[in-house]
Amino acid sequence: MTTPTPTRIPTSPASTAAACRGSLLFRRPFFAGSPGGRPATALRARPAAGAELVERSVNTIRFLAVDAVEKANSGHPGLPMGCAPLGHVLFDEFLRFNPRNPGWFDRDRFVLSAGHGCMLHYALLHLAGYEGVTMDDLKAFRQWGSRTPGHPENFETAGVEVTTGPLGQGFANAVGLALAEKHLAARFNKPDFTIVDHYTYVILGDGCQMEGVANEASSLAGHWGLGKLIAFYDDNHISIDGSMDIAFTEDVLARYEALGWHTIWVKNGNTGYDDIRAAIKEAKEVKDKPTLIKVTTTIGYGSPNKASTHSVHGSALGSKEVEATRKNLLWPHEPFHVPDEVKSHWGHHLDEGASLEAEWNAKFAEYEKKYQQEAAELNSIISGELPSEWDKALPTYTPESPADATRNLSQQCLNALGKVIPGFLGGSADLASSNMTLLKMFGDFQKDTPEERNIRFGVREHAMGAICNAIALHSPGLIPYCSTFFVFTDYMRAPIRLSALCGSGVIYVMTHDSIGLGKDGPTHQPVEQLFSLRAMPNILVLRPADGTETSGAYRLAVINRQRPSILALSRQKLPQLEGTSVEGAAKGGYVISDNSLGNKPELILIGTGSELEIAAKAADELRKEGKCVRVVSLICWELFEEQSEEYKESVLPCDVSSRISIEAGVTLGWEKYVGQKGKAIGIDRFGSSAPAGKIYKELGLTVENVIATAKSL
Repeated sequence: MTTPTPTRIPTSPASTAAACRGSLLFRRPFFAGSPGGRPATALRARPAAGAELVERSVNTIRFLAVDAVEKANSGHPGLPMGCAPLGHVLFDEFLRFNPRNPGWFDRDRFVLSAGHGCMLHYALLHLAGYEGVTMDDLKAFRQWGSRTPGHPENFETAGVEVTTGPLGQGFANAVGLALAEKHLAARFNKPDFTIVDHYTYVILGDGCQMEGVANEASSLAGHWGLGKLIAFYDDNHISIDGSMDIAFTEDVLARYEALGWHTIWVKNGNTGYDDIRAAIKEAKEVKDKPTLIKVTTTIGYGSPNKASTHSVHGSALGSKEVEATRKNLLWPHEPFHVPDEVKSHWGHHLDEGASLEAEWNAKFAEYEKKYQQEAAELNSIISGELPSEWDKALPTYTPESPADATRNLSQQCLNALGKVIPGFLGGSADLASSNMTLLKMFGDFQKDTPEERNIRFGVREHAMGAICNAIALHSPGLIPYCSTFFVFTDYMRAPIRLSALCGSGVIYVMTHDSIGLGKDGPTHQPVEQLFSLRAMPNILVLRPADGTETSGAYRLAVINRQRPSILALSRQKLPQLEGTSVEGAAKGGYVISDNSLGNKPELILIGTGSELEIAAKAADELRKEGKCVRVVSLICWELFEEQSEEYKESVLPCDVSSRISIEAGVTLGWEKYVGQKGKAIGIDRFGSSAPAGKIYKELGLTVENVIATAKSL
């Protein structure tokens, strides 16, 4: 479709009042809990807000944002000023939540993908009665220790679902939240019980639209038919550099229609309250596809000199312009003022939210009586409590077990976990048959089979990571995994970083972890990725050497729900080694063999993954020559660093300076473990296209080179 150039709406208070006065007697009913869910026979209406009260509420939102940004002398006032009408209508009239329990399971989810405008969200949470967003918090916007950081952070602010800021990420998160709802609803709802029933709403801006991750996620959302995903596109025509005319002129609605979305255009997002309401109601009637509502707004609405300019996007208005805006919008109040009538009106959300949750709890109690097994599984997902002895399902191995690639051993672990953990699900970026990530007992999550647990992401690594972040944050017991070749973590570094930042326990199953993949060549052979990911805070990088360590790695990944795990797995076959253990892997580093006494080896060989075998073989040869050699598996640097000093000394005694590490990656970082007198054998160059064995030999990752290096120390 062709979208005409929108007409700009005047920003005077007179036009605002004229547009809304007399038209705001809307009462949106919501449905009390009943065994069948919504709709129910008993209806209760939210308190109506008259036109003048809505206008005061909207201006309260605007000026809380303006005043917070001004006090911090930092922030983005433009979006909150323009989106305040949308924020008011959505939060006050449609969103189902409980301020007293922000984690209530069946709440609607809201994501501000345009996270720079976070004062909009903080103002709404404050008005709605969230205890974690007090007036003092608003006044401490962007300050040290504040619960109102410069972009939304789920680990800092009650009521914030996901961490956003890098544009487009939050939108992809919203797709993940909607996927989780659709999946759980398909699994647990019954003809006589609708127990999972919530919407996901997201506000995104022009910047989000321009980021590729948003298009990846939009494509998947349309393909999956996520009918309970409603996205509001803040069409304000301004970015940091200026008007959208300089870089972004596509027909967004036409693109979304092509992607399988229902589209609506609210041409007057400044004062068209009824149009916003009608658009949301229309979107909720569309069950088989997500909806994009384009809401044309004026960035910095009400600012006489900065509205519709890039200067209001990312800077405080300045004291003179704040005063001019107060006069223009007839707001004579001191900074951070909330009128009593606005406070009183928004106060109804406290009791309403508590009632919504109480009704849901009563309904779930009835559900639990009739569907005990399903209720137990859903309880596990809601609470995050794992089934007892779940880890006993992981496969075990002995040195006599056949050699195999750790990607294949990984598949055995995935399928074992899928049988015993109700919330275990995931998929690959079009590489399932190579990453070995299919759960064989389940089908594919698709539009018409959303109860299944294999997620087909297609070649969309970036969106895949962001979607999985949101799945993990939707409910504590949802444990998502996603997979691609290890080198392609470069395509999804942003969501991996956000996993670590926001405490999203995604399991990243990364195969083809080194030059060992062979003939595909250096474009596909990861070299620097191991160290670059180890440099990231709050993440576990696990490189198992065999089946025992692979099972140990999965156990660690599952129990670490507040930090993500990356499993770097081999394409080539590896033997099952003597001395590896699940218990040792849990400590990050441990001794797998040692012929010395009294913690005094002459030489320590340290390896990870496929190179631990090389270290073990080299040690065997050196021992034949009378050397006392210890072999250490350093499967996870992060976990090893968390051990006591006494334990670390027992593995890597300070008095032993003859140390060699061997790993098929850059040597940067290994100096911490080999010391000044030790040697790090690795690859400080890109790989090559050749058989794996040839590359290993040419680049010196061999038993012979380890022995020669040992003799040179």
